[in-house]
Amino acid sequence: MSEGRVAATPAGVRLCPLDSLEDGAARNFVLQMRAGRFHGFVVRDGHHLSGFVDRCPHAGLPLAQKLDDYLTPDGRFIACSWHGALFDKQDGRCVGGPCVGQSLGAWPVALVEDWVVTA
Repeated sequence: MSEGRVAATPAGVRLCPLDSLEDGAARNFVLQMRAGRFHGFVVRDGHHLSGFVDRCPHAGLPLAQKLDDYLTPDGRFIACSWHGALFDKQDGRCVGGPCVGQSLGAWPVALVEDWVVTA
């Protein structure tokens, strides 16, 4: 079995009940698959969910140095804790910092019967 990182997941994997992901917050998920581990995170705004691959386009590092610490203190943006890049919470587009014009990798997620699932 490979220990590398993979960039996608199959659809239909239950990640967590919606009520365990606080509104206005983000949460890390690591999925072990045959090809390796997938590292991603989900941002919740009400019933809107956005999923992203946990890898900064600037340096290739995971964004958070502390578990689940993906958002700016005011909750307006996703922030890379290494170099200060800021990303839009809806589409992952870099809006400030060293990777303006690039985007986080999208991770399709959905809300199905009050569960956050891969899509």
